Amino acid sequence: MKSVIAIHPGHLEILDTPVPVPGPYQALVRTERACICNRTDSELLHGRFPGMEDRFPFALGHESVGVVVEAGGKARSFAVGDRVVGGLVFDLQMEGVDSGWGGFGEFTLATDHETMVADGVADEAHGWVEVHEIQTRVDADIPPEEAVLLCTWREVLGAFRDFHLQPGDDVLIYGAGPVGLSFVKLGRLFGLGWIGIVDRHEEKRQKALALGANAAFAPGQAAPPRKLDAVVDAVGSSKILLEGLPLLRRGGSHCIYGVLTEPVLHIEKARADFNFNLLVHQWPTRRFEKECQPQLCQWIREGRLTSAEFITHRFPLGQIREAFDEVGRRTVIKALIEY
Repeated sequence: MKSVIAIHPGHLEILDTPVPVPGPYQALVRTERACICNRTDSELLHGRFPGMEDRFPFALGHESVGVVVEAGGKARSFAVGDRVVGGLVFDLQMEGVDSGWGGFGEFTLATDHETMVADGVADEAHGWVEVHEIQTRVDADIPPEEAVLLCTWREVLGAFRDFHLQPGDDVLIYGAGPVGLSFVKLGRLFGLGWIGIVDRHEEKRQKALALGANAAFAPGQAAPPRKLDAVVDAVGSSKILLEGLPLLRRGGSHCIYGVLTEPVLHIEKARADFNFNLLVHQWPTRRFEKECQPQLCQWIREGRLTSAEFITHRFPLGQIREAFDEVGRRTVIKALIEY
């Protein structure tokens, strides 16, 4: 099968690798669609992702959807023909090639988390890892181009619970990339009150307004109509903390979703009211993420949520280098990879 391999920083190749072999609790999934995760996949490719800086070469990808073509004998949650989101490949079966999740391969593996839990084998000794919890079947009426966006949407909607957001809350979001725009769209569907966005790109600010934001601001110019219940940092910058604290009401929350690049976070508490919350969420809570899927699928069925509002570029697998080039030029919201 074809896999997308980061050979060394900034250099991609599409190489032939063995088709993965499913274990007893796994399903072999033929990939239908994938998306580039703009921030994480780019950081991995360029050698800047924590823990992966010196592990080249490795296989990329972690946002994909496909159809089960083979199921292990103990897998009870997957059957041949099921659509599954979140398949990965941790073992490329090639000496010297590591895994950067491997989800861009023509085939991936999905693990039956629920059955492993029921059988008492959801542990490291039996090959279980926490990401298996979100490798889930998707109802057949959800098309692959919608299902693949669940990888992003589930994480974002799950974060609403980590950030204790409630319907009616007034929220300002920093960053209008795929995550920030998902906070806007899902926040509107969820029932947030006033929603603002901050981004340096005018076209992305306009996109946020089209998705339901009440106001859009350039950096340093945010002027909400009242004190906020929450500020969401979808970028990962300590500068946003300094700018956002004065905007919070007493007891409001500064919510960090983006991965912080600085090793030390400085807080100037005089910028905030007496009481405020600092919530740092740089890795998904898998249970919350998984539990969001039915609501997201219902919004898709109702026509209230669609990938067409997020997918701006399409590329066949053979042009994935060009896809990464476009992502690097900041012209892409979501790039869809077609198989």
